[in-house]
Amino acid sequence: MTPPPALDRRWLQDAVDLSRRCPPKATAYAVGAIVVGRDGAELARGYSRETDSHVHAEESALGKLHGVDLSGATIYSSLEPCSARQRRSPTCTALILAAGIRRVVLAMREPPIFVDCQGVELLAAAGVEVVELPDLADQVRAINRYVMDVPGA
Repeated sequence: MTPPPALDRRWLQDAVDLSRRCPPKATAYAVGAIVVGRDGAELARGYSRETDSHVHAEESALGKLHGVDLSGATIYSSLEPCSARQRRSPTCTALILAAGIRRVVLAMREPPIFVDCQGVELLAAAGVEVVELPDLADQVRAINRYVMDVPGA
């Protein structure tokens, strides 16, 4: 069952707000992610660099869930889940697919500053429903201005 747009917006806004907790790092984005079950209850949340200097938001949130059926879950991420990483594997896109999550809601696609991200395309090709709420993208840009204040970003 697809949540109403107002719920998507609320959960995604919470993920954007969560990203404000990320320690700034000149070579990485500040991202927040929240996993919500099919019943609409929060299962886990995480943000970039929450547990170490290389952990991504989706990785952090999903790492808190063990033995949970996520086939009806939605992950809300302030920025497109990564499809390439410079420091370690697997990617957030691969983690989402491995977890069996079938729905991803995001505010903004990842700008090609560090890698050429194709998370949306890979998720959609795997049959995952991807929803973008771009009206929240300005907040994501502002939170990441230390990275995105680059010409072309």
